[in-house]
Amino acid sequence: SDLAIQPTILDWGDRGIQILCRTKQRRILTSWSTNKGRSWSDVTFTDLPNPSAGIDAVRLKDGRALLVYNHTKSGRSPLNIALSSDGMEWSEPLALETLPGEYSYPAVIQSSDGSVHVTYTWRRQKIKHVVINPAELPPIN
Repeated sequence: SDLAIQPTILDWGDRGIQILCRTKQRRILTSWSTNKGRSWSDVTFTDLPNPSAGIDAVRLKDGRALLVYNHTKSGRSPLNIALSSDGMEWSEPLALETLPGEYSYPAVIQSSDGSVHVTYTWRRQKIKHVVINPAELPPIN
């Protein structure tokens, strides 16, 4: 099915594995597995908008998940990050880019020093690299 494509995977330990996917339905989809990926729950929509653009997520060392995505139903701006402590409720989006243009195809990792590294295409002209200190991100309410 073309309902959900290009998943990003979050390992929640004993709670299971979660995938988040881009869709043509203008929202990010999710599904869960509690048996190491042998079977999956029915897919459900999150509250997060998505313009059928690439997304990426990482589970941080502090236990939170960090998602990089376009918080819009059309276009590829803005580019945002959101945080979650459970994979279901997400924080208000924080802006990485807000100016007109295309900011897309994000990739995110957390390096051994704890820094979060985000790369993405910047206006289809170059690759931008942003380094984030997760301790400076707002707490999840």
